[in-house]
Amino acid sequence: MPLIPEEPQIHESVPGPRATPAAGRTAPTPRPVPGPGPRPAPRRPGSPGPNRGSAGTSSAQSQRATSDATKPSPTAPAAPAAKTTPAAQATPQIQLIPATVDGALDAADEAVDLLLDSGRAPGDILVLTTGEQHPWAAHEMSFGEASYWAQHDAGDDVFYATASAGRVKGRPVVVVAVNGGANDAVARALPEAMGRAGALLIVCGDPKRINTLIGSGA
Repeated sequence: MPLIPEEPQIHESVPGPRATPAAGRTAPTPRPVPGPGPRPAPRRPGSPGPNRGSAGTSSAQSQRATSDATKPSPTAPAAPAAKTTPAAQATPQIQLIPATVDGALDAADEAVDLLLDSGRAPGDILVLTTGEQHPWAAHEMSFGEASYWAQHDAGDDVFYATASAGRVKGRPVVVVAVNGGANDAVARALPEAMGRAGALLIVCGDPKRINTLIGSGA
C-alpha cells in the first residue's frame, strides 16, 4: 500500500541469526536512542537576546517599532463629489383619438374615465378645450373665479380649463378636446398642451385637421 508522503517510511528489521555471547562474556547493554535535546528556557520580556545590546536599548526599539506599526496612516482627503446636471425632460407620449368637433368633449370624458379606471390619480389629469368650455368648468366658474382657481391650485381632482388660459399649470396627463376654435388658435394650443404634459398627451379631434395644423404651423 503506498505511503502518505508526510509519513516517514519505516523499514522493519529482518530477523537474522542471533549472536551468541561467547563463554564468559556478557552481552552489551543497548544504549537509549538519542531524542530531542532540552528546549532553552523562555526569555523574559526585555531581557537581551544573543548578540543584542542592552535591555533598555532593545526595549526602546521594540516600543518604537510597535508604535509605528499601530499608528494609523494618513488618509487622503475625499475627492469632491462630481456635479450632475439635470437630465433633459422627456418628451410625453402622444395619443390621438379620432372625434368630430361635436364629439370631442365626449371622447375626452371617456379618455378621463379610462385613465381613472387604470389607476391614474385624479389630480394627475388636466382637460383643455379649444372651443367652448367644458360643462364642469362653466359650472364652477359660476361660483366665481377665486373658487374655480382654488380647485386648480389644490391639485387633488381632475381640472377642466380652456386651452388659452395662461394660468393653467402642467400635469402628468393632459387631454385636449379639439371642439372648435380657429385654426391658428388650435395650432398654438397643441404645442402649449404638449409643454404642459409630463408623461402623456391625448388629443381628441379630427386627425386630418390636427395633422394639417401641426404640419403647416398655421
